[in-house]
Amino acid sequence: MASFLAIAKIDVMNAKREKEMMKIREEFPILDQKINGEDLVYLDNAASTQKPRTVINAIKNYYENDHSNVHRGVHTLSVRATEAYERARQKVTEFVNSPNKHQIIFTKGTTESINLIASSVTNLIEKNDEILITAMEHHSNIVPWQELCKRTGATLKVIPISEDGDILMDKYREMVTNKTKLVSVVHLSNTLGTINPIEKIINKAKSHSAITVIDGAQAAGHIPIDVQKLDCDFYLFSGHKIYGPTGIGVLYGKEDILNKIDPYQYGGEMILKVTFDETTYNDLPHKFEAGTPNIAGAVGIGASIDFINSLDRDLCHKHEMSLHDYAMDKLERIDGIRIIGRSSNKSAILSFVIDGMHPHDIGTIINQKGIAVRTGHHCTMPLMDFYEIPGTVRASFSIYNTHSEIDKLIDALKLAIKMLKQ
Repeated sequence: MASFLAIAKIDVMNAKREKEMMKIREEFPILDQKINGEDLVYLDNAASTQKPRTVINAIKNYYENDHSNVHRGVHTLSVRATEAYERARQKVTEFVNSPNKHQIIFTKGTTESINLIASSVTNLIEKNDEILITAMEHHSNIVPWQELCKRTGATLKVIPISEDGDILMDKYREMVTNKTKLVSVVHLSNTLGTINPIEKIINKAKSHSAITVIDGAQAAGHIPIDVQKLDCDFYLFSGHKIYGPTGIGVLYGKEDILNKIDPYQYGGEMILKVTFDETTYNDLPHKFEAGTPNIAGAVGIGASIDFINSLDRDLCHKHEMSLHDYAMDKLERIDGIRIIGRSSNKSAILSFVIDGMHPHDIGTIINQKGIAVRTGHHCTMPLMDFYEIPGTVRASFSIYNTHSEIDKLIDALKLAIKMLKQ
């Protein structure tokens, strides 16, 4: 009897939570459509989240009323655009608890942010130095470091993971030595859903004075970020994964290292003075923002931060993990399904394979039922090699998803399995 009452209580709590989330869902107009005659079930949030009306309207309002180029303009539209752009930077500053606004650099996204660092720290990396990454990294956190090693003669080393998808921390501690000059780690794996112990990783790297880079692309929309508490040298994320627009990203960096490293690109805005004999670079953050920036994108990411700040983040986290656990339970009841990534510290991402069936075939069939998931290697090909698979089906959940959508996913998967077995 007690067990029955406990289950009933959980069901009531889930129903109440989902009712609150349904109010939020109404703010996302794209979700109110049909795909192939079926209601859209959007479960590809790890690739890109959808946008609430407040973000869409903020971008629209900017283009309709305030658009002009930023900085140095004295006319009214330029002043308005500059104020909107810098206001967005201030919102990001508070969002990650940066000590100063000039430590926030706007980029195109996490990929460009990593490339900026990998290009700019060349003068700090020498032959025989070592750069550490993990086996679960996105290609964007692998290739730039490979190229840096080619330029400098440094060595790239890979921190191993367990079958469950956790970093082997004992191995990591052994790998960090006085040769270690940079450690770049994903905060939350886009494929496995693993939330890495970045505080411990940063502390160990700091004990050997290594530069720390945290790829927060997946984490920033789900986990509160405090860069001062983390004490990392760099933290990076993208607007389009936190309900904002594409083409805008954030690079937070410690002031001393930002002043030490070279600019990534050259041209307008990042200069203070130019003659034909020499050039003096601008102060932070403009030193790293060459050319006309994505002003509308900055306005959009500022609006997305306002949106996130309006939410009960604890409630949102509980809802997303309730969806994850519900889907996990349903998936494990289907014969032939293998879950990829079983860390005890996870976010709302589920990757899986089905025996004898290619992920692309699964994704194509369930799309006919309006189900949007991601299939393939998710830009983590070395991770696929580790698990000896070509790719996975990945369902990733957000605040606007529902338990009934998971039921639709499960029904569509069963149909796909039946069709592919014929």
